[in-house]
Amino acid sequence: MTAPVAVPSAATADTTAVSDRPAGSDRPALPAVSFAHVYRLTDDVGLFEHAEFTRPREEHAYCVDDVSRGLVAIAREDAPDARLLALGELYLQFVLDAQAPDGRFANRRALDRHWEDEPSVEDCWGRALWSLGTAAARLPLSADRALAAFDRGATLRSEYPRAMAFAGLGAAEVLAVHPDHAGARALLADSVASVGVPGDDPRWCWPEDRLRYANAALAEVLLLAGARLDDAAALDRGLAMLGWLFDVESVQGHLSITPVDGWSLGEPRPAFDQQPIEVAALADACATAFSLTGDHRWADGVRLCAAWFLGYNDAAVALHDPVSGGGCDGLLVYGRNENQGAESTLALLSTLQQAHRMPASR
Repeated sequence: MTAPVAVPSAATADTTAVSDRPAGSDRPALPAVSFAHVYRLTDDVGLFEHAEFTRPREEHAYCVDDVSRGLVAIAREDAPDARLLALGELYLQFVLDAQAPDGRFANRRALDRHWEDEPSVEDCWGRALWSLGTAAARLPLSADRALAAFDRGATLRSEYPRAMAFAGLGAAEVLAVHPDHAGARALLADSVASVGVPGDDPRWCWPEDRLRYANAALAEVLLLAGARLDDAAALDRGLAMLGWLFDVESVQGHLSITPVDGWSLGEPRPAFDQQPIEVAALADACATAFSLTGDHRWADGVRLCAAWFLGYNDAAVALHDPVSGGGCDGLLVYGRNENQGAESTLALLSTLQQAHRMPASR
């Protein structure tokens, strides 16, 4: 959903073009990570997918994609309080309820709690395994149930590289605490194969002919395979892909990310609308690259991702709402989509989580 949309005003945006700001000008301070809007979008079943401004659009109900993102964000919190842990339990149960006996996952759930689609191994399967692997690694009270469900799903494979990449991220989480887990090792290795290898064109260091969505997840799963599987070739390929993607998606000191319709060589930039999920994936990959290499280029990359939400972007308008704690649904040529849905809000929160963990800039 793309409406309503607001053009930035003096009350909501810094109207100075990013490229006109003085070099080295101070970035705004990082906001605290707040789950206030996530709570607002949640009932006793799960997380509502869409919002009109900050109001949950209950008629659109729930999806595993977003609940999985929510579970990942909760599991990544360093010191979750009792209320947030309870929210994590709710989201975990939602994901468990979505799993078929053969390991596949349904995605869409109606208000009356029935599942509206058939279980599959599409993105919802990959994101569910990502969240289950993360919960198994980081939420001790949920670890056994999460790992059992991960094990059921990890026997399957998807024809879609992004679904495989998301699943591979979950496998890497499992291997962080269970390094000899055979199912996770096999899934992560197959995720690397699914991502593929870039061609020989130095202008296009990417295994697909077009950038699409959550692009950096493809590079990140290679980085993690390098670390968890001792695969030096995958690590090198992941770093090369991530470096190329970061260069493609940044200009004049700010991010200029791939739009919702994708991008390939020869197409105009900047292009709109730009989606927060792309920035969150880039922040995750840069954080992983920094943890593996210690290269401060990647820490700077995470900070640039956070700055995108705070107004350092092609429209010079913030997508973070400091009142609600939510994130706006997209960056448009003249402003932002004012709706604050689950995907965008969680993309904001996960990016802020990563940015807060980075060392001070040098």
